[in-house]
Formats: sequence, C-alpha cells, structure tokens
Amino acid sequence: MTTDEKDPKKNLIRDKMLEHHQEAKVVRKIVSIISILVLLLIVIIGGGGYLYIQSALKPVDPDSKKQKTVEIPIGSSVTGIGEKLESKGIIKNAKVFKYYVKLKNEGGFMAGEYQLSPSMDVAEIVSRLKTGKVLAEASFKITVPEGKQLTEIAAIMAKATNQKEDDILTKLNDKEFIKMLMEKYPDLLTNEILDTKIKYPLEGYLFPATYPFYKPNPSVEEMVTAMLDKTRTILSSYSDQSEEKKLSVHKLLTMASLIEEEATEKADRKKISSVFYNRIDKGMKLQTDPTVLYAQGKHKERVVYQDLEVNSPYNTYKHTGLPPGPIASAGKMSIEAALEPEKTDFYYFLAAEDGTIYYSKSLEEHNQLKAKYISNKK
Repeated sequence: MTTDEKDPKKNLIRDKMLEHHQEAKVVRKIVSIISILVLLLIVIIGGGGYLYIQSALKPVDPDSKKQKTVEIPIGSSVTGIGEKLESKGIIKNAKVFKYYVKLKNEGGFMAGEYQLSPSMDVAEIVSRLKTGKVLAEASFKITVPEGKQLTEIAAIMAKATNQKEDDILTKLNDKEFIKMLMEKYPDLLTNEILDTKIKYPLEGYLFPATYPFYKPNPSVEEMVTAMLDKTRTILSSYSDQSEEKKLSVHKLLTMASLIEEEATEKADRKKISSVFYNRIDKGMKLQTDPTVLYAQGKHKERVVYQDLEVNSPYNTYKHTGLPPGPIASAGKMSIEAALEPEKTDFYYFLAAEDGTIYYSKSLEEHNQLKAKYISNKK
C-alpha cells in the first residue's frame, strides 16, 4: 500500500484539484465558443447592415416608368423630405436617405413640386432636389437610340440645341471636363477610360434613352449629366451580378456594346454573348466586324477582307480579348446579356440578310453557313 493510499485527505485534495481542472477546461471551452459566436454575430450584423444600406440606396423599382408628384414645402428638413419620399414609394428607407445626405454633406434642397420615379436611385433624387428640377412641361427632349456612338450622340445633341457638333465633341473629349466628371461619378467613370488606346473616354457611358430638358438651351454638361445619371441608375441594379462575374463597369459596358452592335431584331443577345465568352475562355480572337468599322470610323453594311487589316487596338481580328473600351451605347437587354450569357458550345455566329442569326460550333460549319447566306451576297 502506497503513502497516498494510506492518506484519504491527500486523495480527496487530489480529486478536488482534478475536478477543478476539468471544470476550468469546460469553462474555457464555453467562453471560447461564446466569443466565436459573438464575433460571428458582429460580422453577420455588420455585413447585413452594409448590404441593407447598399440596397436602400438603389432604386425601389429600376424598371418602373411611373412618375409621381412630390411636393417639397419651403423649410422642409432632410428628415421630413426622406419620410415624404418613402411614403410616396420613391425611396426604400427615410433614415438611410437622411444619413446619406449628411455623410455626403449634401444640402440646399429647393422647394417645389417634383416629378420623381421609383426607377431613380438616391444619388439621382438628391441631384434633382439640389438643382430644382421641378414638375414642368419639358422645353424639349433628346432621344439617344440604342447602339449609337459618341459622334452620333454629339450630332443628336447639336441638332436639338442648335450648337455646333464639333464644339460638343470637343467638350466631350476635353481632359478637364472628363476629370470633373470622374470626380462626380467615381464609381462609374474610373481610370480605365483614360487608357491611351481609348478613342473617346465617354464612349458607351451615355445611356440610350429619352431625356426631357426644362430650358431651351442646356449646356453640354447638363445633357451629359442627365445621361450619366441614367447610366449609374441602370447599372446600380446589376452591381451584385457584375461583382460576381468580376466585371468592372468598363468591361461590362465594353462587352455589352459588342453585343448591341452585333444584335439584330431577330437576335438572341444571350447567345451572342455566349459566343464571345466561349471564345475568350478558349483564347480565341473575338473577330467581330463592328470593332473593325469602329476603328475605321465607318458605317458599312458588310465588312470586306481588306477592312480586317486596319491597324487599331479596337481591331478584334488582330488583338485577343475585349477592345480597349465600348464601341457604342448599349441598352438594358445587351447589358443583361453581358451578365447572363446563355450556356452554349457555340464559337461562331453570322447574320443572314433577313436578320436571322446562325450559330455554329466549328469553323467548318461556320464556313458552310457563310457560303450559303453571306459569301454569295458580297
């Protein structure tokens, strides 16, 4: 028999110490689990709060065509304005609106009757309230059709305002003007538009739509601001998809512009999109004719082989991947197609004379279709 076995008191102390040790281990384990859970809760609440705020800043309904009259009385507080906008269904959350205004140090809202839409984001609504774009009959409207290039948009603006087309185009490419716009729209206009290979920095960024103006001779800045506001509003609806697809705004608008220029009324834009993505994934050149014409500054029904030799970074017959930037202003359908291409194994497509698009998996099949629908037409 050992000394310990002869001494019951020592055994009792040892057992108590072992018991306390086990209890301490359990307590430490519980504390660790609670700490981890608390940390996770903080992360979830913080992340959820960020997502909630981001959502609250986006349009209530991006596709809405409704216009609602909102009266802002003289002396209205930011809180009062936010509550009125929320009650009218123009914004999602009055408190988020209030904190956005304070964070951005916005103010100087003008009293009056405004015509606002659920398709506007908070930034656009704030801009309206600051500039006093109240409910009134438009002095005139400018319509920018889908697929128009910057030079064509400049011509539309010039015709509507009796300004010189060259003066407008010069302004649209002025370095100081571009810099000012970049500061105003930092999430939309990034340094990508300053690439030396870019033909026109704002190409593809002026959204195709109809724009009402409430005075007869708006400045180029006022017209461009209305168009960029629209682009920002539209793209805000697709920010999550863009992030998931790892597409910057610039690359998204570039891909969308290619789809826009290749599409016909009978075209399925999502299939055209799939062909472009399939070719990029395989390391193939995009070989899309509109980029060649854009490089030449021409508009032609058909591209001939000598056109394909043009020396330009926009020539996708010579360079792999996307061109340096958009080649036209794309509409919503083409933007959505750029984000959600159909899953296909097509690598080629061509448009027949009647607008029908034919897709093929191999060059041999493509050449057969080309001989049937195009070659004999040249």
